[in-house]
Amino acid sequence: MPGFRSALFYQDPRAALAWLEKAFGFELSMLLEDAEGNVAHSQMTFGDGVVMIGQEWSADHRSPKSLGGRNTQTVSIEIDTDLDAHCERARQAGAEILAEPETQFYGDRTYRCRDPEGHIWTVSRTVRYVTREEAEAASGLKITGWR
Repeated sequence: MPGFRSALFYQDPRAALAWLEKAFGFELSMLLEDAEGNVAHSQMTFGDGVVMIGQEWSADHRSPKSLGGRNTQTVSIEIDTDLDAHCERARQAGAEILAEPETQFYGDRTYRCRDPEGHIWTVSRTVRYVTREEAEAASGLKITGWR
């Protein structure tokens, strides 16, 4: 299966699975458990996307909660439903909203949040298609390549 997948590590992956379902509507598609019932590996789907959720297992595979909140990536979710309602759903599930919903110069409406263990998520929905020239004019940036 071609494509990219992200793997996120949590101190409590079972709680993360429940939270991601409640906050974002992700669906559990695979769960591997050890003899004690601990999550060894799992995968959740959303549309065509897959994210792997696992427990911390080495010094290089840790939750932001174990690292003073530091992140090395932001996971992005593209939705086709009401972004403001999605943000409210995440807020009600306990997400810390870092950036309220706002329409960006490139035509997407976005918000950014932090999950209970500190992973940062950016959620977006395209609300208006803009040309490269329009985006350059609005941002003051020189853009090479465009959708």
